[in-house]
Amino acid sequence: MEYQKILPPPQLRNHVRYFWTLESHAAEITPKTFKTFADGSPGLIYQQSDKGCFYQEEKKLPPIFLYGQTTKHTNIYSPATFRTVGVYFYPHALQSVFGLNASELTDTCLDLDALAREERAPLSEQRLVDSGSFGTQLDLLTNYIQHQINKYDKPGASVLPHAISRIIGSKGNIPLKTLLQELQLTERSFERKFQQGVGMSPKLFARICRFQASLSQLRNNAFNKLSDIAFENEYADQSHFIRAFKEFTGFTPNKYQQRSSELVENFPEMIF
Repeated sequence: MEYQKILPPPQLRNHVRYFWTLESHAAEITPKTFKTFADGSPGLIYQQSDKGCFYQEEKKLPPIFLYGQTTKHTNIYSPATFRTVGVYFYPHALQSVFGLNASELTDTCLDLDALAREERAPLSEQRLVDSGSFGTQLDLLTNYIQHQINKYDKPGASVLPHAISRIIGSKGNIPLKTLLQELQLTERSFERKFQQGVGMSPKLFARICRFQASLSQLRNNAFNKLSDIAFENEYADQSHFIRAFKEFTGFTPNKYQQRSSELVENFPEMIF
């Protein structure tokens, strides 16, 4: 398979981390199984194949969809040959780009073709199909996202970018009390804003950020033993780290290294 990661144009960089493309080789004959992990971010995926459909467990996926926060691991089944374009957003994008209550999309997805038709937005599955090349498809998605930002984003109106940055920067270990003092918000008000804007509680988001920091260390083999990862990411001990890792991936760290091949971050192909 061929994977490419593309930085967004400057006007999208407060909302989009990056675009990505993934294309299987024409000679592939075996359907693929991918596993999704909790990563703290929503996204958009357009998938194209003339060999069958894509499924999340038993659910057939629309050709183009917007997905919310993932709090649990799940399996995606794809045809043997396919082309996929993805958009990896910042955690607040469901609200700032699409005007949605993010909690309504947590652990589920939305048919974006239907949403775009309803809002008369400049995007459709047919336009993406007709465009042909990845470059043209990325241009269509860029124009659509910019249209949405112009419609919904209100710069400076949300405390979420600061809170999210602080939580990610601390690898999930910043005390809630510190954030409340910086933002001058009550715990109840902050919880409500975070739930609506990000799609989960600040506590769960912080746990996912800590898991992601440990996963990054595991990917890069930046450790001598697992207890090093547990200690450096402020888990109580190695067993707590392994338990958290298994909660978000379905595997122990050792099984993950043995059974996954990760081209797309947090979307590894499983090896059986």
